[in-house]
Amino acid sequence: MKISELFSRGGRAFPSLEIVPPLTGLSQEELLDGIAPLMKYNPQYINVTTHRDEFRFDPLPDGTFVRRVVRSRVSPVAVCASIQARFGVEVVPHLICAGTQAFELEWQLQDFRYLGIQNVLALRGDSLVGEKRFTPTPGGYSHASELVAAIRAFEKENGGDFCIGVGGYPEKHFEAANPETDLAFLKAKVDAGADYIVTQMFFDNRVFFDFRDRCRAAGITVPVIPGVKPLSTARQLTLLPESFSIDIPVELTGAVAAAGDDKEAVYRIGTDWCIAQCKDLLSHGVPAIHFYTMGKTRNVEEVLKACFPGKE
Repeated sequence: MKISELFSRGGRAFPSLEIVPPLTGLSQEELLDGIAPLMKYNPQYINVTTHRDEFRFDPLPDGTFVRRVVRSRVSPVAVCASIQARFGVEVVPHLICAGTQAFELEWQLQDFRYLGIQNVLALRGDSLVGEKRFTPTPGGYSHASELVAAIRAFEKENGGDFCIGVGGYPEKHFEAANPETDLAFLKAKVDAGADYIVTQMFFDNRVFFDFRDRCRAAGITVPVIPGVKPLSTARQLTLLPESFSIDIPVELTGAVAAAGDDKEAVYRIGTDWCIAQCKDLLSHGVPAIHFYTMGKTRNVEEVLKACFPGKE
């Protein structure tokens, strides 16, 4: 089923999950057993992230170096197939421009179609480590809007019918000159054929509500799905803003600071904050809430239990 169909049928809001393909060495059973406790809360789909290849330079006997691809994670396609087989839930693999040529993206779409996957999340992807700015791959795409358009062109030429999600940034993408420019880029993705938007994580619901209002004012009518993550450690007060260019409210940072070195108290503060966030979002009529698990499911399970009726 397409994700857009889940949104269009209305009814009770539902959760969705995002997982990171495991490092090689983790077994299929370990991965799926980590997801299993969350399934009783009826997530309607699971996103599977994609990470661009990294490289290392190995020395040769003549003193020169050869560049070799380093792939430290299981492929998203393998993870998607495993999730489908175990849980029968819809999967949404990420497609990224970063590090990928156009023909390679077409190969991925062929694999998705073969597996019966109807949904993708189209993203530009991140820069290489050490790069200050994103550098497009020769023969690839520079922007997610181009990738969305390419997926629609693939459908016309090869068959298939994908539901395409894209990312949105309530607090502005860090490379955008201003919120208005960032919103224009988002609208370009929707105009190219995107069916829905899932946001970057945020910790202040007012930021999301303002973003949703600005989307509507700009003529963006597709569903806008909030993405959230429970704060779990004091270190994340620095790590999350650094990694994702987001703000964390003073009330939350102050509460974590007051907890000092009590790790369990910090965990409780972050989990309770996310529960309050989700209850507020649900009261304001969001069709779904997307949870960034980032390999940790204990706190996500607590939030799901508090906010979504499950099968105990």
